[in-house]
Order: sequence, then structure tokens, then C-alpha cells
Amino acid sequence: MTRRTRETDVLIVGAGPAGLAAAVELRRRGVRRVAVLDRDEAVGGVPRYTHHTGYGLRDLHRVMTGPAYASRYAQLARRAGAELLPATTATAWVGPASIETTSPDGLACWRACAVILATGCRERPRAARLIPGDRPAGIFTTGALQQFADVWRLPVGQRAVVIGAEHVSFSAVHTLLRHGTAVAAVVTDLPQPQAYRGLQIAAAGRHRIPVITDAAITAINGRPRVTSVVIQRLDGNRDTIECDTVVFTGDWIADHELARRGGLPLDAGTRGPATDQCLRTAVPGVFAAGNLVHAAETADVAALSGRHAASAVAAHLDGAPWPAAPALAVRTQAPLRWAFPTHVQPDAGLPPRGRLLLRVDALITAQIVVQQGERTLYTSPRRRLVPNRSISLPASWLRDVQSGGEDLAVALQP
Repeated sequence: MTRRTRETDVLIVGAGPAGLAAAVELRRRGVRRVAVLDRDEAVGGVPRYTHHTGYGLRDLHRVMTGPAYASRYAQLARRAGAELLPATTATAWVGPASIETTSPDGLACWRACAVILATGCRERPRAARLIPGDRPAGIFTTGALQQFADVWRLPVGQRAVVIGAEHVSFSAVHTLLRHGTAVAAVVTDLPQPQAYRGLQIAAAGRHRIPVITDAAITAINGRPRVTSVVIQRLDGNRDTIECDTVVFTGDWIADHELARRGGLPLDAGTRGPATDQCLRTAVPGVFAAGNLVHAAETADVAALSGRHAASAVAAHLDGAPWPAAPALAVRTQAPLRWAFPTHVQPDAGLPPRGRLLLRVDALITAQIVVQQGERTLYTSPRRRLVPNRSISLPASWLRDVQSGGEDLAVALQP
């Protein structure tokens, strides 16, 4: 099969909120050729099939449903003059800023001056969580559930158990109830749900759905379809819950395969490409944005990350030099899981929204302290930190980071 060669100024891989927002901003800044590809059949990303409201507050300054939000960004990108390429999959790197793709139109090799990776993140499925038992039908992640129900319009099941109790878990509850599926229980291995109280009440509380804490799923039963799940509580007791549907939610991982194939160093915490506050990776001309680098923030935060990356890309195209000195690492100590940005360049400005993003692995009340060597750059007020919930800090202290100094350390103090 003949492989066509295509050229563009900026190639964006991923047409979700981050990729589309980056495309709009690049065109606004005068970048002439911007191409955005996505393996899905339509652009817009996950919001395209997430029918609850709450999208667009920080970036578009309005509250919208997911499909309306996705449609709005697609419209903005088209009006701006970006080339949108759905049903197009990036398969390999053929150079530092060149990517091979496949689509219904055939093979192509895209050569660009800069690349933005905005491939987002995904939930870990049942197999990745090593849940034993039968292998029946009726097992979903939240994303699969929403596509199954809202895109393909297929029946889901009669009675479901939702595994996880973070924000997206209650979004799954909302989807199930909207499509007539009863929810038997929400199950989390943590001592309390991690979603905001209002979301819990709106999705589960008013329907009297039990939220079972300190419990883990240990088996799935049924053939050819799920008939029950077994959960084990922290006190050792086991319960069997009858259901025909299981939805695994959260437990996010960056969709990093293309980044890994391109030889980009991955951060051990975020599992996405290591980036500085300008969203530059270790490879000149390659940037990463959105939930690929901070899984998983809300869509508007991802969009603002894409917009931030676009400003750095435009500066790069205008001749701004790529940093010659290695960036300083931002290191975390348990129970902190990761910090974003993963690296910083002194005197390179602030990260997206001027915020440092963090995650923890345990419920804890503590201060967050940022240090460079013996120097304390920032100390937060003492606060309650919850796993699977976004934690953000003002990052103005980045202006005090010393060039050539030690890496930064982020830790908790009681």
C-alpha cells in the first residue's frame, strides 16, 4: 500500500479537550497549519458520550453537557482553520517530529515542526486489576459503559455493582440509572467515598444506593453473563451481591503507548511523559498536554493544559531555544503518589493555571511542603487530603527555584 507524505506545522495527536483547545489557541497565535488526529470516529474525546452537565466552567465560562461541550470545541477548531482527522490512528514514529498514521484513506507519514501528544488517559479494566473468577459478559469500565449506552444505544443490564467511589464512579451510577439499570452497590477499598458529598447524594444518596467502604471485590461469578460478585470487607467478612453487570471505575493510567514508542521518558508516578511547566518533553519539538500528563483532571482543566502547551509550541516555532540544561525533577514522598509538572526549568514561568497538581494514596490531614535542598519554598495550610481527588497548590514559588540547584522535594508534614 502506498504511503502518502503529509506536512504540517503542528501535529496534535488526540482530539479531546486538550488537543482541540491547543489547536484553537495555535491558530489564534498565527500558526498556519495545524492538524489534529484521533482514532475515534468523531472528535471531541470522552465528553462526547458523557451526558451529565458540569463541563466548560473554567475554559468556556459556561456550564454545558458533555456532548454540547465536545461539539462546541469541534466547532471552534473548525472555525479556527485546524484540520481535523477522526478515525486516524498514530501507529509509529518515523522521526523526532514525524508520525506514521493509518486511516480509511490509507497510510500516511506526517512531518511536523512540532508535535503535541494529547492522548489522555484510561481506566484500568478488570484484567489489569487481577480480579479472579469467571470471564462472563456484562463487565465494563465507565468509558465502555457510556459508549455502550449512549453511543451504540445498547441495553446494559438489569442490576449493577460499581467498583470505585471517586467522581467518575458516581458518573457511572448516573449513567446506569438513566438507562434503567438498578445499582445494587458502590464498593470502594478505601475508608470513605472520594467524590464530593453533593455528587454522592445526587447520584446515589437520593436513590438509597449503599456505598460499601473498606471492601474489595475478590471474584466475579457467572456464565455466559455475570450473576454475582464476591466482596471481602476489611474485617474479613465476605458478601455475595447478585448482579448482571459490573462497572470498574477510576484507577486511571495515562494512555502513554505512543509516547513510550517515541522514546519519551515516562514519569514513574504519573505514568505519562515527563514534562516541565511549559509541557516540553525530553525530546525537542515534542510536547504533552492534558490528562496524558495528569490523569485524571476534569475536561476544562485538560483543555486549559492544551491551551498552555499551545503557547509554548508557538514560542518554539518562533525560535525560542529548547532548554539546554536538564530540568530539575519534582520528587514526591509517600503517601504522595505524584506531582505535576514532573520537572521544572527555573525562570520558565508557571505551569497551566499557575498550579501544582498532586495525588495521595491515603486519607490524611497534613501540610504540603515544597523544598529545594534546605530551602523551604512553600508550605500549605493543614488540610484534609483524599485519594483519587485533585489536589492543587499555587505555584508562584517556582520563581524562587535556584538554577543549578538540587531537585525539588514535595512531602507531607502532620
